[in-house]
Amino acid sequence: MSTKIITKEGHEALKKELDYLWREKRPDTTRKVTWAASLGDRSENADYQYNKKLLREIDRRVRYIRKRLEDMRVVEYSPEQEGRVFFGAWVEIENEAGETKRFRIVGYDEIYERMDYISIDSPMARALLKKEVGDDFVVPTPHGDMEWWVNKIEYIK
Repeated sequence: MSTKIITKEGHEALKKELDYLWREKRPDTTRKVTWAASLGDRSENADYQYNKKLLREIDRRVRYIRKRLEDMRVVEYSPEQEGRVFFGAWVEIENEAGETKRFRIVGYDEIYERMDYISIDSPMARALLKKEVGDDFVVPTPHGDMEWWVNKIEYIK
C-alpha cells in the first residue's frame, strides 16, 4: 500500500536519477575501483579509497530510491482541484508587508535543490490546503503567527 505521495514530475525525476546511477555512474565507478585495486597496496591508494567510498554512496542512494519508488503513489492533476490549493499546486501568496512568495506544494522527496518547492508536510502547505484565491490564512512560526493571502493558484495539466 502506498504511504507517500509524489507528483508525476517528481516520480519521473527519481526514476531518471535511479537509471543514471545504475546504468552510468555505478559502472564507471566500478571500473575505477577495479583499476585502482590492480595497482597494488590498497591501504595507501587514494583512488581506490575514494572510489570505493563513492561506490558505497551510490549503492546506498540506489537502495533508497528503489525502496521509495515502491512505496509511492503518484498524484496527478484533477479538474476538481481547480480554484483551490491541493497537492501539486503552484501558489502565489502575499503578507501584510507586501512580501510575495511563489512555490509548488510537493512531496518530501521533491523539495531538495529546489527553492521554489515546499513539502506537503510543512506548516505553510498545511495552512494553505483547500484555500481559494483571496482567502487569508495564518501560519505559526517561531516568531509568532504570520497572516498571508492567496493571490494565485495554478496547476500543471
